[in-house]
Amino acid sequence: MKRTTFYVAALVVLFAGAMTAQAQAQATRTWVSGVGDDANPCSRTAPCKTFAGAISKTAAKGEINCLDPGGFGALTITKSIAISCEAGTAGVLVSGTNGITISAATTDTVYLSGLDFEGIGSSLAGISVTQVGTLRVTNSSIHQFTTGISVTPSGNGAVIELSDVFVSESSGEGIFSKPTSGGSVRMTIDRSRIFHNGGDGVMANGNGGGSVKVSVRDSESSSNGANGFVALSSTSVAQLLLDSCTSFNNSGIGVSASGTLATSRFTRSSITGNTTGVSSDTGGMALSYGTNSVDGNGADGVFSTIPQK
Repeated sequence: MKRTTFYVAALVVLFAGAMTAQAQAQATRTWVSGVGDDANPCSRTAPCKTFAGAISKTAAKGEINCLDPGGFGALTITKSIAISCEAGTAGVLVSGTNGITISAATTDTVYLSGLDFEGIGSSLAGISVTQVGTLRVTNSSIHQFTTGISVTPSGNGAVIELSDVFVSESSGEGIFSKPTSGGSVRMTIDRSRIFHNGGDGVMANGNGGGSVKVSVRDSESSSNGANGFVALSSTSVAQLLLDSCTSFNNSGIGVSASGTLATSRFTRSSITGNTTGVSSDTGGMALSYGTNSVDGNGADGVFSTIPQK
């Protein structure tokens, strides 16, 4: 009996030690390199090879940095983390899957910077957000996915901030937001280009049951196979605000509001070269602040003007 008790106690001590060692192995800053190895501790002098290898050794609210250019692979993020790679091309090359999937808590913050997503025409989303508190994406490009950025949370209050982001050659939407019932999204898009996508450039869709509000500033949606900027909903609020934007050469509508709970507002923006400039249907509202250029479309469309205040 004493020997058995001794063995049990020894196992408890070993298990506790292993857990402590694992916790201590997580650093607040880790590194990846094109010539790294995921068996390394992901330190600056012994970097890992992939983001997936590094994130398991990075503490929550920590940061992953890139020492040099490389292809760092797909990743699923389930905690607060920053990935900052301004040293050169930080590639996320995938086939048949998402580039980065974010399924974190509604209190978590994720920051992505300096990433180059390539889907080679056969992948799902460059960035897929199913849950997050705040996501910030800067200085990144997303190319040849089914959807460039997909935001479909079920939790309330997801904040998405995109700046200096290029999204192109998606077979579907460039930037797509459709929260499900119980969820909501507030998104800002600054200094970004969404072009040559097969579907809509930017879609704010409230028909999933959650409200979505998108503000776009100093950005362009052009040469897309469907519409440039779209608010769509008859279920929950879908609002789109454009300030100093361009909607050009889209095969469908430059700025659209469709559905009784959809509103698109635009100011200081240029809408030209589209099949239809501006459209509102089935109770949607496309509202101009009277400071826009809507001209040179196949049909410029009909919209309401809000007097300046």
